[in-house]
Amino acid sequence: MSHSDLPRTLGALRSSRYFDQLQPERTLKEELRSNLICKLQRGETLFPGVMGFDDTVIPQIVNAILSRHNFILLGLRGQAKTRVARMLTRFLDPWMPYITGCEIRDHPLRPICKQCCTRVAESGAETPITWMAAEDRYVEKLATPDVTIADMIGDIDPIKAARTGQDISNELTIHYGLVPRANRGIFVINELPDLAGKVQVGLFNIMQEGDVQIKGYPVRLPLDVALVFTANPEDYTARGKIITPLKDRIGSEIRTHYPMTVPQGMAITEQEAWTNRRSPVQIEVPLYLHEVVEHVAFLAREDKRVDKRSGVSQRLPITVLENVISNAERRALRTKEPDAVPRILDLYAALPSITGKLELEYEGELKGGDAIGRELIKSAVGKVFNSYFDGTNLRSIVQWFEIGGSLRLDEDMPAQRMTAELGRIQDLLQSTKRLGLSENESDAMRASAGEFILEGLYAHKRISRNEELAFVAGERPSREERGRDDRDDFPRRGYDPRRGGPGGGRRNLN
Repeated sequence: MSHSDLPRTLGALRSSRYFDQLQPERTLKEELRSNLICKLQRGETLFPGVMGFDDTVIPQIVNAILSRHNFILLGLRGQAKTRVARMLTRFLDPWMPYITGCEIRDHPLRPICKQCCTRVAESGAETPITWMAAEDRYVEKLATPDVTIADMIGDIDPIKAARTGQDISNELTIHYGLVPRANRGIFVINELPDLAGKVQVGLFNIMQEGDVQIKGYPVRLPLDVALVFTANPEDYTARGKIITPLKDRIGSEIRTHYPMTVPQGMAITEQEAWTNRRSPVQIEVPLYLHEVVEHVAFLAREDKRVDKRSGVSQRLPITVLENVISNAERRALRTKEPDAVPRILDLYAALPSITGKLELEYEGELKGGDAIGRELIKSAVGKVFNSYFDGTNLRSIVQWFEIGGSLRLDEDMPAQRMTAELGRIQDLLQSTKRLGLSENESDAMRASAGEFILEGLYAHKRISRNEELAFVAGERPSREERGRDDRDDFPRRGYDPRRGGPGGGRRNLN
């Protein structure tokens, strides 16, 4: 039945097929539970687009809904908590009827506010009905310290009392807050610890007894609301805390997490990053570069100089990937080349997308965000380089530098010129076959692959860079040099990616 065919009066509703779904015992949580059961029986994907949670977070959410629990999602930033919460509307009925004009979306068969009770008593079967889509039954509030009880629950409105001529103690003079207005829907509070303790206390009755009281008047509203909270677990002691009685009333505490494997992270990044963009140039992304980007995030999460309590958001590889592609696109536009293929140099250009997302410990602050970012890129290149060239003899390339060769590469160097420069190094371009390149590859793709090999050798200290950022023969560092800060030992600029592994290739993004 389409929206236009839905019954518009209480009498028509009682005689329609929707009547059985609206029985008083079918509460909102029963609605969520029954629709979830149907989806499970049909084998549907419960949270499409949410990756890495299939065996961990999602089963716990399913259990919470089946148990009719209010629940909290605990996790560090960038762990898809809000996205998961917003997808809970998938378990609501497509349309929900309520009494037309009611601020708290009263149930036609069991109204709870005085105005609707009076209206049904007077109009009977002719009481007008309005229908609300599932997406409109979701209410979200970001908790901040300035949120008040009146914002959340409601308050007496003296202006409404004066306008209607009602006594100020009359229920009809109430201005309802966010929670009553979310009646028969899902109410989500993000960053719960930031909510003042006295406001958290105001949620007790809603969660346990299912009602609210406003301004001390004997007004009881048995609301039908599913409450979902999100929080960073470290916020218990950082900015604020969840008071113990409220924690006790939350049915399930569900921990989210970052991607557990690099392929999982790459799949998320590929899905979320803006890579399929309209452009006058053809964007081709080497798969190994996508791996490098993802490894930067994984290494940052393990680095002792990065604050573990803050976490490293999955937004880091997403924005880095976008920046890397943009730098390659910019270069192709400037050099008037038809293809834009990101290089490792483009990854260094994306440092602004890295440093702003790292909260550093004291040791990291001393070294500086740029230096930490460059070291993470270098380590990530080394790891990915190993996956392609472990056990491969690249001695001839190293010897070219040892006999006096040097090579300076610039991020804005045209692909044809860079390929010519790389071609001076014996066996270098031939070694790009390990990256899945054929002999007929474009200059842009070969330039990117050749530079990746040099960067990998540099990451493993087989060759070095001088102060002019040119590749030169490697020198065995002294004991003192091995401990010094090498922050100027890197190129400038960025990169682009897509999933890859040994034998990988590229992806055409246009």
